Amino acid sequence: MSVSVSSIRLPTMPDRHAAVDQLEFRHANSRTEIAACYPVMRELRPRLTGEKEFVERIERQMAAGYRLLAAWDGPRAIGLAGYRPEENLIYGSFIYVDDLVVVGAGRSKGIGGRLLDGVSNECRRLDIPMLVLDTAIDNSLGQRFYFRHGMLARGLRFSKRVS
Repeated sequence: MSVSVSSIRLPTMPDRHAAVDQLEFRHANSRTEIAACYPVMRELRPRLTGEKEFVERIERQMAAGYRLLAAWDGPRAIGLAGYRPEENLIYGSFIYVDDLVVVGAGRSKGIGGRLLDGVSNECRRLDIPMLVLDTAIDNSLGQRFYFRHGMLARGLRFSKRVS
């Protein structure tokens, strides 16, 4: 699998986010970097059964265009945005954010916003006009965060398990 390494340039944050400015925002590409993201993703996806399964699933998804943007504090990932380019008849071309999570101690410090900005920058770089994500209907704090970042609720998603 060949995936280019790229760093995301993000605007500087106000002084209250000075520690966030010390973080590096870049994609996890190697197996080691992906594995370093497992503890963070586990906070969002507790059904993951282990690091090995996580790395294998991410590598499969990467083969289909998934990218994993991480906020790095040295070698440790503390926030993640997993996303992929898509196209459908509803939106046309768009980037879908599958995963957006920041470790508990890092929340409310601007990291999630910087990750979302990084994915928005990828939209612009790829000339993709729309960013889309889903959130649980009872995730009022997440919804408030998305509204603050210019995202609007456009519908409800329905699903059912068929097996």
